[in-house]
Parts: sequence; C-alpha cells; structure tokens
Amino acid sequence: MTPQTTFSPILPESNRLGETQEYYFSKKLREIAELRAQGQDILNLGIGSPDLPPAPEVLEALTASARRPDTHGYQPYVGRPELRAAFARWYATFFGVELDPNRELLPLMGSKEGIMHISMSFLNAGDEVLVPDPGYPTYRSATELAGGVVRSYALSETKGWLPDLDALEAEGLDKVKIMWINYPHMPTGAAAPPEFFYRLVDFARRNRILLVNDNPYAFILTDSVQSILSVPGAREVALELSSLSKAQNMAGWRVGVLAGAEAYLKTVLRFKSNMDSGMFLPVQEAATVALGLGREWYDRLNATYRERREVAFRIMDTLGCSYRRDQVGLFVWAKCPGGIDGYGTCDRALYENQVFITPGGIFGPAGDEYVRISLCSPVPVLEEALSRLGGGARVPEQSPQP
Repeated sequence: MTPQTTFSPILPESNRLGETQEYYFSKKLREIAELRAQGQDILNLGIGSPDLPPAPEVLEALTASARRPDTHGYQPYVGRPELRAAFARWYATFFGVELDPNRELLPLMGSKEGIMHISMSFLNAGDEVLVPDPGYPTYRSATELAGGVVRSYALSETKGWLPDLDALEAEGLDKVKIMWINYPHMPTGAAAPPEFFYRLVDFARRNRILLVNDNPYAFILTDSVQSILSVPGAREVALELSSLSKAQNMAGWRVGVLAGAEAYLKTVLRFKSNMDSGMFLPVQEAATVALGLGREWYDRLNATYRERREVAFRIMDTLGCSYRRDQVGLFVWAKCPGGIDGYGTCDRALYENQVFITPGGIFGPAGDEYVRISLCSPVPVLEEALSRLGGGARVPEQSPQP
C-alpha cells in the first residue's frame, strides 16, 4: 500500500461551505466501521434505512427492464410520463389530492435532492428560512449552502411539537422566504392534526412565505395519510416532497417527487436540469410498480414496525427514558432521565454496550435531552440491544403522556 503523503491543498475551501459540517451520520458510520474493524460487534439502531426489501413485483420490474437493451440511455429530466402518472394516481388514491402529472409533479433522485434544489432555486443571499428545531439537519445545511440565513423555530413537547405561529408572526417575518415543515415529524414522531395544515397555509399566505412539507413518513405507523396539498388554496403557497425510501423500502434507489404548482416546479427544474440527468429507466419502471401497491402492502409493513416498536419502547424503559406511545414514523423518540443529556446516554450505550442510538441534539438544541431509536432492525437485533443495555424482562407499558 502506498503511504499517504501530507501536503497543503492548492485551493482553500469555498466560502460557501461556511459553518456547514460533514453530515453527522456520515461521520458516525465511519466510526462504527472502524470499531467493527477492531473486532467490536456494534449494533446500529441509529439510522432510518429500511432493512426490508421492496415488494417482489418491484424487483421483478427492475430486473426485467434492466435486461432490455433499450433502457440504458439518458432519460428526461422531468421523469418518464408513466412514472409521473403513477405518482398522480398514488396521490389521488391515498391522499385524496388530484395532481396534473404533466405540470404538478417533478420526479427526483430522492427527496433530499429536492431540499437542495428548492433552496438553490428560491433563495438569495441573506434571505431567511424558518427551520424546525428539532428537525432534519439538511434543512439547515441546504439553507446555508444556498446563501440563506437559518432562523430556527423551536418545537416543544408541551405544544405537541407544532410551531407557535402566533409567536413567529409577532417576531416579524419580512425577510423570511421559505418555511420547512415535516409532518409526520422526524425525529419526534408527532403527527400534525389536519386542521393545523389549514392554519399553516393561512399563515404562509398572510406572510408570503413558501411552505414546504417534507413528507417521507406519511405511511409509517400513522392512522391517516395526509398531504398539505389537500388544503384548498395550498398550491398557491406550498410544495410537498415525498419519497419511496421509507414506505416502499427503496432508500438506496433514490426515488422521490416534488408536488405543487407548475410555476414553482418550472423554477426548480431550471436548477435541477443543470445539476443531474434523468433517473435510470429500470428504476423508474420499478418505482411505477411500487406506487401501485395496495393498502395491504402498507398494512403488512406497519405490522412489522409495530412489533419492533414494542421492543424499542422496552429499550427506552431500560434507559430510564420517557416517551409517548402514540408517536408515528420510523423511530422512537424519548426524553432522557433528569440531568442526563442525549449525547451522554448515546455515548455510554455505544462505548460500554456496543449499541449505537442517536442523540437528539444532532437535530437541534431543543433535542438535547432526547434520544432516538430506529425501527430498521429486526426484532432479534433489537432484543439483543435490549439485553446488552441491561433489559430483558418485559415491563408494564407506559400510558401516553398528555
């Protein structure tokens, strides 16, 4: 192996990077790999990467398409018509939202790509962006990379992890251009009441703010499937990102969609078409099949996650953490015992018990007292983590906190 040499790069890093750091999970996965290389058997309960496969018919569609000689060329930047039509049917069937597949849907290589595209398409230097705390870190980093100014809005358990819209308006919103929301909410598992989407749309209209709902967890352990675009008049002020990563078990496939008014999507396409090319056709054809899966697919998926969640609750009990049993989505979010922060709890679990769970503080200061467990591991792995952390015996279920 050629030894590494030390040198000074001929160029400094771009000012655009600013305070933006490497993504937390990028660093942590590298550390876990190093610990495993040293012989430690680390159980990873941190990341929401589904371990279950896509439906068999989806895999069959992929392989059949990939074997054809005519499926390997460049594809349209706006996606194949059949994929857009499938997204439109999916929205109509499950969300009750009618969308024009030729004007109001833009397929993406994952919804994370869309966060960056939207930020670059609509923000000028100095524009403010409302970013939830706690919330998905990419909202913050995409804002910074686009030259915007992050304006965090705190979410709290006492308010159901919903933003205080009255307090935000009282602070003045003249410089705010975009507001990121994410319901069902990650990392807290909060589901927004349907009437709150109406309030959000009114809020955005009054203040001339583009509202973007990041919606990848709509189908996971939820009682109902919601879209902000179901609110009358929402398309004037709102966009929505959806993804096949979670509910169709296609995280590595990178298939998402941006839904909303044609005028907004055309602007995003101006940026996107200069950054990438069309999605691989066999992936699009398989995604079309995935979007046609019926309710029974989601019911089976949720039965698995419901069983896993019970073990995750027991892990939280063992850690002395408190939680709500009515949370939704792909994770369990819990508050650490008094006087202990999430980072300390997670470090002890990792370095003393070889179990990786996520500290809530990576999602913002409002998450410092919390930890998160992913449901993307089978029950035996979760039970092994429970055993390592000192649990085992089944404990009484907690009642939902008010």
